[in-house]
Amino acid sequence: MHELAVTENILKIAVEHGQRAGAGRITAIHLVIGGLSGFVDDAIQFNFDLLTPGTLAEGAQLHFQRIPARLRCRQCDTVFEPDGIDWRCPECDALAGEVIAGKEFFVESIEIV
Repeated sequence: MHELAVTENILKIAVEHGQRAGAGRITAIHLVIGGLSGFVDDAIQFNFDLLTPGTLAEGAQLHFQRIPARLRCRQCDTVFEPDGIDWRCPECDALAGEVIAGKEFFVESIEIV
């Protein structure tokens, strides 16, 4: 149920920025979500649809940009996308690595009129 709290924060951010910009209405919100974040697009959309009536963001479209997980091998410095749950380096077969992408979660932009 953590998508509810996150969606409340998305709405709060969007409305605050919309008000500061003198918006009559928010038409779209663009989100960037990392593949490792654990957030589910449909759950965010569901909660957004429940929370927005009567707000500046009522009727706004959510746009989701997914960022895949990327790792940097600690042994050979190779940057790679893990294959499912297999986080072994494709070059040297070392396990895991440093996560360099995939944890993102932020509002990239807001469209207003």
